[in-house]
Amino acid sequence: MTQLYRIEHKTTYTYDDDVTDSYGATFMRPRDLPAQTCLAHETRISPSPADQYRFVDIHGNTQTYFHVTTAHRELVVAGVSVVEVRDPEYDESALGMPWEQARPDHSDDPNAWQAIDYTLDSSLIEITPELFEYAAASFPPGRPIGEAVDDLNTRIYHDFTYSHESTNVSTPATKALQLKAGVCQDFAQVLIGCLRSHGLAGRYVSGYLRTFPPPGKERLIGADATHAWAAAWIPGTDWLAVDPTNNKRCNDAHATTAWGRDYRDVPPVRGVIFTEAKDSKLAVSVDMAPVSEMTVAPSSPGV
Repeated sequence: MTQLYRIEHKTTYTYDDDVTDSYGATFMRPRDLPAQTCLAHETRISPSPADQYRFVDIHGNTQTYFHVTTAHRELVVAGVSVVEVRDPEYDESALGMPWEQARPDHSDDPNAWQAIDYTLDSSLIEITPELFEYAAASFPPGRPIGEAVDDLNTRIYHDFTYSHESTNVSTPATKALQLKAGVCQDFAQVLIGCLRSHGLAGRYVSGYLRTFPPPGKERLIGADATHAWAAAWIPGTDWLAVDPTNNKRCNDAHATTAWGRDYRDVPPVRGVIFTEAKDSKLAVSVDMAPVSEMTVAPSSPGV
């Protein structure tokens, strides 16, 4: 299926003293992919930045840099996008190959070199015997790669407890595996670590997930959240994207903004401030609405 969404992601920082300079970068513009098209995007910063520009990073993500020089006690960073998302299409014969043949260093696929970096250790995902042992049940010799990845996805969903209190953005995959708890970021990074422990390429994907209100209830504006999932490289077809938090393959409810080796490559917003403030607060609001509910479109398509 095909879905059209308006996505507004707003991050608000408040401080108890003036911030004289704020340098930041965002990953909020949805990527253009075979199953996704960003029709319009605008990054809005308040106070207005003295400098703002966009560039593409090493992973092909669009990153927006900004520098605010106006003294402020509140900084608002918002991304507003209109994006068309379609169900991904995979070559079933590729998904049916033995998983051992999907390892980039064992593949004759001409694009295998692009996946090699996603087989290695990264800042939050260290390849360990514990990850190898946990993954092994999903990867017996000769099992089809699509079936193996789906099985690993389901096992993480059932074995782990979703908990905001258990981890934070700096928790490594090995710790989340030990706790058997965490949030979507942790579930994705454990799955990626499992793939890498068997020589497969796994990448961390950041984006948004459309949610649905309970029956009879209205959708709450701004109540959605950023989301994360994982994707496995498979020769001869697209990367297989799976969502271990929800035990499913990603579909037209998942909008991709960026991907990298782990969370630290693609946080939605990051930066540095100059201030003598002792206290600060962070508030995040995300709204992913079908186009039929869209009321305001970005004023600067493609920015």
